[in-house]
Amino acid sequence: MPTQFDRNTQRQTAVRAIKGANGRSILNGIDYIEVAADLRTLNLYFIHNLPGTNQPVPFGAPALSADNILIEGGTRIQSIQAEFAAAIDNLLTVRVNTPGDFSVYTLRLVDTNDAHQPPEGFDSQLARVEFVFRTEALTNLNQQGDRAIATAAQAPPPIDYLTKDYASFRQLMLNRLAITTPQWQERNPADLGIMLVELLAYTADHLSYYQDAVATESYLGTARKRVSVCRHARLLDYFVHNGRNARTWITIAIDADADGTTLLGASIALNRPGTQFLTRIGSQSDLSPMDYETVFNSRSQCFEAMHDLTLYSAQNEIEIYPWGSQHYCLPKGATQATLKDTGGQLRQQLQPGIVLIFEQVRGRQTGKLEDADPTRRYAVRLTRVRATLDPLQQEGAITQTEPVANPQNLVTIEWHRADALPAEFWVTQASDRKTIENISVVRGNVMLADHGRTLLLEPLDEVTESARYCPRLKYEPLTYQAPSGFGDVELVSATELLQQVHLHNLQPSIQLQEVENADRRWQPRTDLLSSDRFARDFVVEMEEDGRAYLRFGDNQLGRQPTPKTQFQATYRVGNGSAGNVGAEAIVHLYPPQRGIRAVRNPLPARGGAEPESLDHVRFQAPQAFRERQCAVTEADYAQFAQRFPGVQRAVATRRWTGSWETIFITVDRTNGQGVDASFRRNLLAYLEQFRLAAHTLEIDNPRFVPLDLALTVQVKPDYFRRSVQLLLQETFSDRVQTNGQLGFFHPELQTFAQPIYLSEIVKTAMQVAGVLSVQVTRFQRLWQLPQGELETGKLVFDRLEIPVLRNDPSAPEGGRIAFDLKGGLAYE
Repeated sequence: MPTQFDRNTQRQTAVRAIKGANGRSILNGIDYIEVAADLRTLNLYFIHNLPGTNQPVPFGAPALSADNILIEGGTRIQSIQAEFAAAIDNLLTVRVNTPGDFSVYTLRLVDTNDAHQPPEGFDSQLARVEFVFRTEALTNLNQQGDRAIATAAQAPPPIDYLTKDYASFRQLMLNRLAITTPQWQERNPADLGIMLVELLAYTADHLSYYQDAVATESYLGTARKRVSVCRHARLLDYFVHNGRNARTWITIAIDADADGTTLLGASIALNRPGTQFLTRIGSQSDLSPMDYETVFNSRSQCFEAMHDLTLYSAQNEIEIYPWGSQHYCLPKGATQATLKDTGGQLRQQLQPGIVLIFEQVRGRQTGKLEDADPTRRYAVRLTRVRATLDPLQQEGAITQTEPVANPQNLVTIEWHRADALPAEFWVTQASDRKTIENISVVRGNVMLADHGRTLLLEPLDEVTESARYCPRLKYEPLTYQAPSGFGDVELVSATELLQQVHLHNLQPSIQLQEVENADRRWQPRTDLLSSDRFARDFVVEMEEDGRAYLRFGDNQLGRQPTPKTQFQATYRVGNGSAGNVGAEAIVHLYPPQRGIRAVRNPLPARGGAEPESLDHVRFQAPQAFRERQCAVTEADYAQFAQRFPGVQRAVATRRWTGSWETIFITVDRTNGQGVDASFRRNLLAYLEQFRLAAHTLEIDNPRFVPLDLALTVQVKPDYFRRSVQLLLQETFSDRVQTNGQLGFFHPELQTFAQPIYLSEIVKTAMQVAGVLSVQVTRFQRLWQLPQGELETGKLVFDRLEIPVLRNDPSAPEGGRIAFDLKGGLAYE
């Protein structure tokens, strides 16, 4: 029975029609494949006769042999090899060493000297075919945060010790004077005595307020000033965060004569602001330099480039190459695409590390720009770029049936797995009346920009001798940001570039330099507890209204500035959720650049967060020092392991291994993934900070227990048995169902020592449409004798065991479930 996937009929038609100057066909390719009944013989049918036969295509090429056949794939059976190959006309008979399993395999034609290229004269798109050895089991394939008054001979005048304000102090003193100096009766405000009373009352009012303020700010529960709350929290080993700025991707379109223009990124260390991008000001589209300061007195938000970028007009809009297909899309999860490189410029311009944005620009049904889906936009970061050609298409023309002198230049790009496309991106789609092309395109010239405006060399107050030096910054709010990530040695994904570090680990974007010696730079720190007496460090202390004060050391913890020193501050302003602007909000660039046609943010800015509220600090800080920072018991190790990304649950076991104790941590990863070497290494590195010196650590896989179940199902009279069986298989699978719900045995629903109840099996089966009644006839562990599970109605497991049921005929050790359907309709 012939079985083939992803057939490109337009490509086959083109290869069949193309002729050389002598009228001969010049390209050949696979038409389809058949698997013989013995499962070891593969019949490959080609479009033209093969080399070594009558009228071969390509002419003069050596005959295909077993060395030209490469078979990849397989779940249970892999490394299948071709033993021999023989050609008769357009049929190539291939004999393999062993039959394959139930999974999908890929057969490729390869050159004997280069396994990455097809033989000469064979089309690269038709030199591979996917097939299965056993088609009868296709329907069973798995597709896989909290909270005594002393008495005297004569009683003194009474004093109200609750007196706290000016009026009360004035009246208190007048009452006392009326007793101690009764002859003084003057109450005229111009009287010297009244003037002195009121002066003392005024001073007492200020002293009383000072006492109250000191008492109030002395405790975390009563403090009102943000600086006081932050200092109390730090004594409890809790760091208060001051918000975070937002980030977004910005695309720039330029004219051809502006190719090579470089936009600079911000650098506080170099006292250099980055290229600035601003949100729209009313209906104003162009921003002149004279309007620049006016803009910042309005509510416009400013973003600055975080890295340098050289611009090219060829990257304004890049077409995705459909390989001649009228129905072409990039599937969900794709990490590779081919781009049209007309002019051959992209192959020099695109490099690993560059970010591109896939964008739908036309409606799939109408082809109109206004019908494009604005949610179909996604940023990817390239990891590999390869130049290639399409010999069937003339550059800038449609598919040919004659040989082309100037083949279409192409560029194949690959991007980070973490940036895999979250949805389908259609490129071409044919309807009854027309073919809609370029539904989705790729945008280049992409910059990472973050919220904030750089202010250069703002002069601060001079250091004085009499008072402690705590200058205030003129503008607010001060920006708190994370490093861009572009300069990292490891190439991180575009998704990770927008996922900034934890809020409590951010630093303010500010740097100080001395006026008399610009080389003396002072750096911000979270606190001065780790700064020695020579360290030029300071701490930024934020008030609740956004004002920022700078606190310096005392020559013990941090260096104290010498008197008469003059500082200049370079810092950024712009922080919090105000930077979370929507898509298409950014339209201005400053300073203006020649040849810049347009700037825009196809995707909304994200990541902006407001400073932590004082109520939240009061709730969280008292618990911070109680948090255990080392693992002592097995439960501690399991708890810390579960904090690691990708760990669903963990169980720790302490064992004596001869000379010391070893903690074996059994990990249940998300989505049922195994514990590979990379994950084991990363988890051990993470747990090292919590490990006791007397313990060594080992990471183990869980003990997966396959299940063996059988159900007899009575189908309702008006339902087809086959349809009900397919629904039951999907419901009791280990994958995500078509309705988005998880299958009964999905790995995220099963974990350590979790029992399986017979009643849950029956309940779930009865919820399937078309099921009239259910009887469980087999309910046990696979390949083991029953232990009374069917009678007790429960399957129990050990603390390190996890039940699994994959129902995969290629991997029977993963468990199985059988359905015996009765009643219903026999045929659909």
